[in-house]
Amino acid sequence: MDSLKVKNESNQMPYQFENSLEFAKSLDQGDQLSHIREQFILPSDLAASGGSSCVYLAGNSLGLQPRKAKEYINAELEDWAKLGVEGHLHARHAWLPYHEFVTDMSARLVGAKPSEVVVMNTLTVNLHLMMVSFYRPTKERYKIVVEKNAFPSDQYAVASQASFHGFDPATAIIELTPRPGADTLATEDILATLKQHGGEVALVLLGNVNYLTGQAFEVEKIAAEAHAQGAQFGLNLAHGAGNLELKLHDWQVDFAVWCSYKYLNAGPGGLSGCFVHEKHGHSFDLPRFAGWWGHNKEERFKMAPVFDPMPGAEGWQLSNPPIFQLAALRASLELFDQATMPKLRQRGDKLTAFMEYLLNSVEGFCSIITPSDIAQRGSQLSIRFKGDGKELLEQFKQKGVVCDFREPDIIRATPTAMYNTFEDVYRFYEVVKNFAGQK
Repeated sequence: MDSLKVKNESNQMPYQFENSLEFAKSLDQGDQLSHIREQFILPSDLAASGGSSCVYLAGNSLGLQPRKAKEYINAELEDWAKLGVEGHLHARHAWLPYHEFVTDMSARLVGAKPSEVVVMNTLTVNLHLMMVSFYRPTKERYKIVVEKNAFPSDQYAVASQASFHGFDPATAIIELTPRPGADTLATEDILATLKQHGGEVALVLLGNVNYLTGQAFEVEKIAAEAHAQGAQFGLNLAHGAGNLELKLHDWQVDFAVWCSYKYLNAGPGGLSGCFVHEKHGHSFDLPRFAGWWGHNKEERFKMAPVFDPMPGAEGWQLSNPPIFQLAALRASLELFDQATMPKLRQRGDKLTAFMEYLLNSVEGFCSIITPSDIAQRGSQLSIRFKGDGKELLEQFKQKGVVCDFREPDIIRATPTAMYNTFEDVYRFYEVVKNFAGQK
């Protein structure tokens, strides 16, 4: 029996794997969460010719549709047809407080208190709203620390915020860069950068899991150092929410934002979540852009001309949210509540380790740039293949394997804990192995 020696910070025992389809199937048979896959719809049109289903490894880009999403959205369509405006109070799930139906589940998802979480808007909109409040530059302290290869939207957002405040992004933004020859960042280098520039840094903003490399950062350590240097600390959880076990409250994160269409399976363009630590929840003197949905809900319909913000994250709301999007998100979050993030992450760690083990056996054809330490990654593996990555991606699709490509040369493959199986992982490996034999 071949074995893969993988340990995390809790000193879990090494996984013992075998390179066979029968072994993959045995892992699925003994898996307590494998039944949740039945609650999702696999895209039939993406299966290989003659195949019954595809191997969908793109949940880090767009999650699959929960079976109940259609039912929940249709219920709101029916109530709209029957009730019109009265649906705000008398729909089966009244529209007026609908966003509150996902608050507790969202809080459990990210390790927060319900008062610290709200679902509203979309990701970069929320990122800008948070920076209005938490990026407060001065002449001496005005710099923003980000990853060099942060998602472009984050880069655009921080550059535009620096410019808005009258600073040159070329000097206001400090990019965290891997060491020569490395693809990922070392925590000690991040901490050293914060110490070096501490008096100049107003905000540290990281993608909790880097979209390109799949590296998960040591948030608690970095947040503590950012605060020690007098900076605010924020996270983009686009690739973290629904993927990693998070503890935003305990980690003392000042704010965080995330989307819901990746691991959270709320559909294309799904709503964003927003976290504001409770220590800021009553800081009504913080600058913010205001809208009536953030106004004291007990007085909202009195239409007062002066904004009276609600305490907590809800006070950053602008407008009433789209009900159909919330319905789709509710269908997915119920499944997360059923499975729980600790159990999902445990399953995700094992799925990803199995994929890593199998790919490492295909020598000379592919290399994984995502950290091998499971404490520094989620479910995504970022892989460089020999040859043209874009061309190979299309060839994968013809075999019924769905991944995605990111410039310059990375194919991302993600065995999502919610619905992928160990057999999926093995089928992906077989396709990779066959292409390797053709090179």
